[in-house]
Amino acid sequence: MSESASSGVGMSVASAFAGMRSVAPVVFRAGCPDCRGRFELAASALRLAIGATSRTTFYSFTCPDCGASVRKPAGERIVELLTGGGVRTLRLHSTL
Repeated sequence: MSESASSGVGMSVASAFAGMRSVAPVVFRAGCPDCRGRFELAASALRLAIGATSRTTFYSFTCPDCGASVRKPAGERIVELLTGGGVRTLRLHSTL
C-alpha cells in the first residue's frame, strides 16, 4: 500500500466533511443613528476596516430602514466578534 493511502491523504471530500453539521448564520444587532431603527444584520451586510489606530478602525453598513450609510468605531472586542462572525475585513495599514 502506498504511503498516501495508508495515511488518509487520499480521502474524498465527502468523507472528510461527512460528520459536519450546517451552522446557523450569524446575525449582528445594530442601530441607525439617523432614524433610530434597531435591527439585525447578516455578516454579509457589514464591512470592517482595520486601521493603524483605534480611530481608524470601524465597521459600516447601510441602514435597512432609511438607507443611510452608517459608520461606527470598532474597538478590539467588536473587531474580534465581527471577524469571528465572518464579516468581510479590509486592512487599511501595513503590517511592516
